[in-house]
Amino acid sequence: MLDQNIKNQLKSHFSAIKTPIELVIALDDSKKSQEIKVLSDDLSSLSDKISVIETHQNGIRKPSMVVRSPTKNTHIEFAGVPMGHEFTSLVLALLQTGGHPAKASDDEIAQIQSLDRPLNFEIYISLSCQTCPQVVQALNLMAAINPTISATMIDGALFQDEVNERNVLAVPAVYLNGELFSQGAIGLTDILNKVDSGAQQKQAKRLSEKAVFDVLVVGGGPAGASAAIYSARKGLNTGVVADRFGGQVSDTLGIENFISVKATEGPKLVAQLEEHVTQYDVDVMKGQRAKHITRDDVLTIELENGGQLKAKSIVLATGARWRSMNVPGEAEYKGRGVAYCPHCDGPLFKGKPVAVIGGGNSGIEAAIDLANIVEHVTVLEFADTLRADEVLIRKANSLANVTIIKSAQTTQVIGDGKRVTGLNYTDRNSGSEHQLPLAGIFVQIGLVPNSEWLKESGVQLSQFGEIEIDSKGATSLPGVFAAGDVTTTPFKQIIIAMGAGATASLGAFDYLIRYDGNTEQAA
Repeated sequence: MLDQNIKNQLKSHFSAIKTPIELVIALDDSKKSQEIKVLSDDLSSLSDKISVIETHQNGIRKPSMVVRSPTKNTHIEFAGVPMGHEFTSLVLALLQTGGHPAKASDDEIAQIQSLDRPLNFEIYISLSCQTCPQVVQALNLMAAINPTISATMIDGALFQDEVNERNVLAVPAVYLNGELFSQGAIGLTDILNKVDSGAQQKQAKRLSEKAVFDVLVVGGGPAGASAAIYSARKGLNTGVVADRFGGQVSDTLGIENFISVKATEGPKLVAQLEEHVTQYDVDVMKGQRAKHITRDDVLTIELENGGQLKAKSIVLATGARWRSMNVPGEAEYKGRGVAYCPHCDGPLFKGKPVAVIGGGNSGIEAAIDLANIVEHVTVLEFADTLRADEVLIRKANSLANVTIIKSAQTTQVIGDGKRVTGLNYTDRNSGSEHQLPLAGIFVQIGLVPNSEWLKESGVQLSQFGEIEIDSKGATSLPGVFAAGDVTTTPFKQIIIAMGAGATASLGAFDYLIRYDGNTEQAA
């Protein structure tokens, strides 16, 4: 199951295990059960603190593997074979169950330990989903710390009956004590805020008590990470406040145009960015959303939880998000057949007809990817020509189960109240209306900047909602700089965002040299 190189690496990692771990496996006659058995035996061979127990108990998922501590009575379960993107989740679960310190702040650990009611989390994932491991790992960490919490990863492709019964059409989908808790990316901070009453008020108070930052970066994507590193290297008191570290890059599958790195994946790059940032004395505040900026003797960022952070200068790097179709039914069926990540949610539509909205590179790439999984893919493009690269168009046209319709305007998402059943579109040339029976719709029509919260702030925005900046990254508001996909920078690329983050940070440093407590003079 595991090759020798991986075994050697794991053996080194497992030397950090301090307390016994039991792998409780439940098997049936399937091939996946054989894989679970081989995997568990491989793992136990790498540490004398790991033992394997096979259970024949009825009423539990098969195949599955429970990672449990007999001393702490903690419970972390993997229903399915935790390979692919979830292999790291398994390794971390083993280390944390075995007593290796969790990567969480002292405040977060104390908050987890204080939870005193049973919390049974079930996380439906697909092994090709890059967002899923972040959610699985956050919940596993909680379960490894507090025995009243359990976490179960469920491979949706393997447990199709459950997926259908619970109408899971997007991953990660988290259930808490049998009820839907969240869909999509969610970090540890947001999870704790939802399960711990009063958590947000406590957070707001702690954040508001922080000292004034020299540079406060809003956003944790490539531009924000770069800005934070450049600021910290100047010896400035630097903070990063972000909803989630990594931003859109966390949802990116393959990256092959990052200079000096032949190929990488979004989550891997995000982990490297965060590791680099935390090598410096940077205060990283995740799970926080900015609400407003005000400027007096210092700049103030008001957060959605009511907290306030003050800074002498600010770098805005809030990035962008997937653009919506804005048609009837889209919002109603988001997460119930309307999806935005084909890599994440594609496996949930195995053998079913789907549509891709958009004929650019992302849309045609999605169609090619989905064609290997689903019954049929229909691409709907608004314009009369495709905007994708010719090599991608040729590939899509060569696939028997891909149909491309141009000059098609999507007008409505149709459903039965529970899930998507189709869509309506209009032929823009003839005006005729058509209906497509579908199980899923993947929207791939570009990005929209995350700048709505700035409309009343005095920061000048373009007609497209992008922050207008000069050559140093400065905005129209003195002391406020910006970088990355949220700005008027014409090309939305990771490497360009990183360079822009460095530029904005150096622009802020130049501003601070002239800063004397009067923002007008510094400008």
